[in-house]
Amino acid sequence: MMRNLGVMAERVKLAGTPEELESLRFVEARMQSFGYRTTVLHHPAYISLPGAARVTAGGMALPCITHSFSLSSGPDGLTAPLADLGTGRPADFAGQDVRGKIVLIEGMATPATTARANRAGAAGQLHISPDDQLHEMCISPVWGSPSDVTRAHLPTTVAVTVERQAGLALRDRLRAGGPLDATLFAEVDTGWRETPLLVAELDGPDAGGEAPFVMFSGHHDTWHQGVMDNGAANATMMEVARLCAGRRGEWQRGLRFCFWSGHSQGRYSGSAWYADAYWDELDRRCVAHVNTDSTGGRGADDLAHSGAGSELWALAAEAVSAQARQDYARVRSGRNGDQSFWGIGIPAIFNSLSRHARPEGTDPQAHMALGWWWHTASDTLDKIDPERLARDTRVFVHVVWRLLTAPLLPLDYADHARAMRGELQSLQARLGDLLDISLLLKRTDALEHAAAALASSAAGAMELSRFNAALMRASRALVPLDYTQGDRFRHDPALEQHPWPSLQPLRHLADAAGTAEAPFRRVSALQASNRAAHALRLAIEALEAP
Repeated sequence: MMRNLGVMAERVKLAGTPEELESLRFVEARMQSFGYRTTVLHHPAYISLPGAARVTAGGMALPCITHSFSLSSGPDGLTAPLADLGTGRPADFAGQDVRGKIVLIEGMATPATTARANRAGAAGQLHISPDDQLHEMCISPVWGSPSDVTRAHLPTTVAVTVERQAGLALRDRLRAGGPLDATLFAEVDTGWRETPLLVAELDGPDAGGEAPFVMFSGHHDTWHQGVMDNGAANATMMEVARLCAGRRGEWQRGLRFCFWSGHSQGRYSGSAWYADAYWDELDRRCVAHVNTDSTGGRGADDLAHSGAGSELWALAAEAVSAQARQDYARVRSGRNGDQSFWGIGIPAIFNSLSRHARPEGTDPQAHMALGWWWHTASDTLDKIDPERLARDTRVFVHVVWRLLTAPLLPLDYADHARAMRGELQSLQARLGDLLDISLLLKRTDALEHAAAALASSAAGAMELSRFNAALMRASRALVPLDYTQGDRFRHDPALEQHPWPSLQPLRHLADAAGTAEAPFRRVSALQASNRAAHALRLAIEALEAP
């Protein structure tokens, strides 16, 4: 793995550049050497490559960078008054007139703060880094390449981040001296370009066109050399490929690897395109999605908090316990990484696996869970610990091997039912008489029973294909409910969501209790309740009649 990393570390791999494709060809050759069929797909993606940046304020020039999907300022820059917006939370924006101003925000330049700045009519964003590094960021809240509908949500501001101490000094000066103008200069190359995507696969015992497969993915494009993020994860993927291919005779299903472009500079454009372009095949054949990002980081010893779908919590706990001797915390996946397949209904496990635990008393905003070098030019080969890389890779070998070889897919929908019931019980307490959701609670009970009954029946069965097909049908009904707003064919925004975002209208109704808004919100809540009831019914029917 370290030898592979040494080769990948030779290039900066920005999405859609010749250097990225050259590096991907190296990975392709390695995958071919292990016996995998490979294809490099090329597709158009909306990519944004940051260039030069400058900031001046109060007669000072501040060290800075701009960001992917910032607007370009033009040669004269953007000059406007600064408005102190604290940490850029919704409450910080509330009641503030920042139209035409540059909002000064302490913390990372994120899609969420960008979306708030867009809605507020700000002209620019000046971010103060949470630590002493300048971290590259992609600020688009649009998941994947924009459509004719979602392009309206692309950033409308010039966005720049300054070094922490310079930014804090600027804030102190603003607070002490009244109005202060700043000039932001940013060059950003944003547009459609061709990007590559490497697919490598081996069939299981059934090589037919409908044979199921496990998908294991990670992005190949990087910021700078990106040795940890995401070269190390690519090394992990290649090692998993090598080890699994060596015992192919034990496979129950096929294995497909996808190396994405457009993660870093396209807001997951590669995986989003693949989900759209291969939707039907993925719906029919993909049993689970394993994702990996940033393995083997120096000092990264917390493996208990990588997210997974609740139906895969048991597998995550098994792998983390067996390979890292840690107790898995049963964490939901966040709205990040190349998790572009929830709408299809594909269960997903992991993303960035090993992290730096936050020391007690440390400011959460300043804590870099993936290391201080994350998204900086310092993400170089010396940031990788070979022993930790091997440990992390063993976890992924464990997970992929179980998904590949278990006669009955390790998808625990009884666990899923219990997690959903807890969410619904909390909602029921908040809703009171506003909406009756007893049917949903009854169906989570029925789902748990049906999942347990299927597992019991499968334990004595000789032919398990129909049981596995039933689990896949249940996934297609439940995963979109669990991780999307409910549309299986479009991608939700790249913004954090509540658990079971499809139930958000019910939460909105509970928030409006006793107000004139409640009857209007009840309409949406009832529709969302119907969607959930329908999905639960489909899953129960699938598990009861495999």
